[in-house]
Amino acid sequence: MPTRVPPSSRPVGTVTRGTTNPNRLRRMDRWIAAVHASALRRSLHPPTAVDLGYGAAPWTVVELWQRLRAVRPDVRVHGVEIDPVRVAAALPYAREGLDFRRGGFELPVPGDAGASLIRAANVLRQYDEAQVGPAWERLCARLAPDGLLVEGTCDEVGRRHVWVALGPEGPRTVTFAARLGTLATPSDLAERLPKALIHRNVPGEPVHAFLRDFDRAWAAAAPYGALGARQRWIRAAAALAPHWPLTDGPRRWRQGELTVRWEALAPRGLP
Repeated sequence: MPTRVPPSSRPVGTVTRGTTNPNRLRRMDRWIAAVHASALRRSLHPPTAVDLGYGAAPWTVVELWQRLRAVRPDVRVHGVEIDPVRVAAALPYAREGLDFRRGGFELPVPGDAGASLIRAANVLRQYDEAQVGPAWERLCARLAPDGLLVEGTCDEVGRRHVWVALGPEGPRTVTFAARLGTLATPSDLAERLPKALIHRNVPGEPVHAFLRDFDRAWAAAAPYGALGARQRWIRAAAALAPHWPLTDGPRRWRQGELTVRWEALAPRGLP
């Protein structure tokens, strides 16, 4: 049975809108399964993953469990929600390796080794920008030494995502991902920037300069559009590579993704 938070424990955080849809986070999950697979496989114990703030329905938690099981069959996934009504509604979906519990940024999950993965999608978007840093620090402190925190935002049907990947030491990368056939320009993804960046998409900030350069590279790659949006995205990414510290290559670009080091996009005055 799922472990319950004692009544005297007050979850840290506030209730979010809770919007969710099946397969909404498939692009984020696909990326996690690819880039974090080796860490999951080398764990000496069953790895722990947390889906923080999963919303009004448990679909994304169940899907994360299914996708991670393909990498590590004994993974344990905990869906954590601050709203007790949402937790109660999710309990019928619990099974071996998958449970649901009430909580917030304090992460009421068992184990002293730390979480191998924490996913917080569309959670901090509803907080103030000043709350992002403390929330990141609190969550990163709960990671295993090779653990990963993925925090970001997507649209309602999962066609456009931007997320930050963090390790115990802090932010590492920013990933832009899209269903390319629906994208007019890369800067269309600006509306899905995570809270740490969305208010910084203004002249003088690095993320604004990056999206400007991405749009220019996309425009220059227009002739490749005749071969499909995927080829155009790949050519645009290749044009960015000499000027921005990208951490991936054509194999991920073909998936409609592009990842850049955090320090290149970090807001002015932040690490």
